[in-house]
Amino acid sequence: MVLVRYIVRSLRNSDDTGGTEGRIVAEKILNLRGLKCPLPALRARKALTGLKTGDMLIAECTDPLTAIDIPNLLRETGDTMVSTGREGKVLIFRIRKS
Repeated sequence: MVLVRYIVRSLRNSDDTGGTEGRIVAEKILNLRGLKCPLPALRARKALTGLKTGDMLIAECTDPLTAIDIPNLLRETGDTMVSTGREGKVLIFRIRKS
């Protein structure tokens, strides 16, 4: 079962004129634990298509091949890997939609 949880945050960003611009940013957490290649990358791709520019996708995976598949996916989509980490056997990818 894939669990998706949305967190919406209001961020204040500085623009070029020195002012601030408010923006609602969605953070989507995608539980891909237990899925094997190629499903985590395919589900991440589908989740990214539903996000707006600047939104975050956090993909939690247990398949070690996602360490190769997710970065390759981002090379194709042009989205940005913000960080990667590991908590036990779970690989966590923080991706910003471009």
